[in-house]
Amino acid sequence: QVQLVESGGGSVQAGGSLRLSCLVSGSPYNHNPYCMAWFRQAPGKEREGVATIAIDGTTIYADSVKGRFTISQDKAKKTLYLQMNSLKPEDTAMYYCAANWVIGTYCTRGQAGSSAYWGQGIQVTVSS
Repeated sequence: QVQLVESGGGSVQAGGSLRLSCLVSGSPYNHNPYCMAWFRQAPGKEREGVATIAIDGTTIYADSVKGRFTISQDKAKKTLYLQMNSLKPEDTAMYYCAANWVIGTYCTRGQAGSSAYWGQGIQVTVSS
């Protein structure tokens, strides 16, 4: 019943910007997720964590995106965002959002947690 729907992807030139959104709906819980995250997967590569944000606002970023990407959320709108600036060709990937209502230490380790719900993914392509 929980659904996460990403939007805002597309194709941009290197150095450009995109903002991804993830709308959470159908949650059976009466509180906000404990942790939300963005992951990405490029062809032939493993899925990797991009950024996580915990319910207290604590954020974790992969070294490869630190200083360029910003994760944030609008709790009232039940929406997660990923602002991506100074995009590089190596950022090209399918991007997935995740939400987890289970309390744990996984979020501060840049992980989505085994109980996470996932979106369907959205493509981001950065050309050189």
